[in-house]
Amino acid sequence: MAIINLPRIVRVGGGALAELPAAMAQLGLSRPFVVTDPFLAGSGMVDTLLGVLAAVGLEARVFADTVSDPTTATVEAALAVLGEGGHDCIIGLGGGSPIDTAKAVGALALDPRPVPMLKVPAVNDLPGLPVIAVPTTAGTGAEATRVIVITDEATSEKMLCMGLAFLPVIAIVDFELTMGKPRRLTADTGIDSLTHAIEAYVSKRANPFADALALSAMRLITPNIRRACSHPDDRAAREAMMVGAHHAGIAFSNASVALVHGMSRPIGAFFHVPHGLSNAMLLPAVTAFSAPAARQRYADCARMMGLADAAESDQSAVGRLVEALEVLNADLEVPTPAMFGIAREQFHALIPTMAEQALASGSPANNPRVPEKAEIEALYRQIYP
Repeated sequence: MAIINLPRIVRVGGGALAELPAAMAQLGLSRPFVVTDPFLAGSGMVDTLLGVLAAVGLEARVFADTVSDPTTATVEAALAVLGEGGHDCIIGLGGGSPIDTAKAVGALALDPRPVPMLKVPAVNDLPGLPVIAVPTTAGTGAEATRVIVITDEATSEKMLCMGLAFLPVIAIVDFELTMGKPRRLTADTGIDSLTHAIEAYVSKRANPFADALALSAMRLITPNIRRACSHPDDRAAREAMMVGAHHAGIAFSNASVALVHGMSRPIGAFFHVPHGLSNAMLLPAVTAFSAPAARQRYADCARMMGLADAAESDQSAVGRLVEALEVLNADLEVPTPAMFGIAREQFHALIPTMAEQALASGSPANNPRVPEKAEIEALYRQIYP
């Protein structure tokens, strides 16, 4: 049996941001607290959002101090500002970091407690302050998930937190908000969403509902990711990437991610590697490691991505998939850990700790081939020999 959780309202398409006040009115929300980042505040996008709200007489308080890879300190700072006004909802505007911050603030606004208490295996299902997600990148799918990741500065751990308290009530999926985003951001967020789709499909918790959306995401992302990177104003490519990321987010939120994500979070926490980039560093190697335990599922991915046809054997299709992921990394100039500037000695010294944190997140247990700690350590050494 599959248990499916989705936002109550989703508005999708170019110009969907203009529909935000109408969606809020459906739920009787009128006093928003906006959580975003300094770049969007300086770029004019926050002003655009405030203008949409002001056009129908709505005012909002803005917290624009979120950081990449949100931290416990940032969440606490946003909570303090939230407490200054009588807000009835939170709007997360931006990529995964502002939206995850908004989700954490929403959960803690009505149930105050230390941020680390949200970490898995804690279950956070009690309703918090309603969250409205307005993504400006095509990657995390955070607008449709019940998952957040917050870094605990005290331990340098990226804490995986789950529960219905983190599921937005409204998602505004407007590809126009991603137009013109730089190549590196487009590439990293695009590979992140592709990883979501593949891991959701091969996960031990896969189900027919999530399967359909995961396969749709692969079909949309694969032929468009390079185009979106090389032609940032291509509307068709941007729309495909945004819808693909949304489908992938729904898929993994209702199936799960697996080993790539479990291993990716510690790399991001210790070395400040953007999440999509650390996923990309791992995806080919982890796919090759995992495929023997789910050859048909990975072959399905290859076929949906246009890498193999139905007449080709599963084993051959999987080989094409691993090769294609390596070529994609090369085409999108995904750096190795060394190229990113990570010292080999420091990386290798932290491998035991990173493996422990990966296992503790629970994600590797969803992998088709469940690894031992020593196998995770070997995979870390494989990507940085």
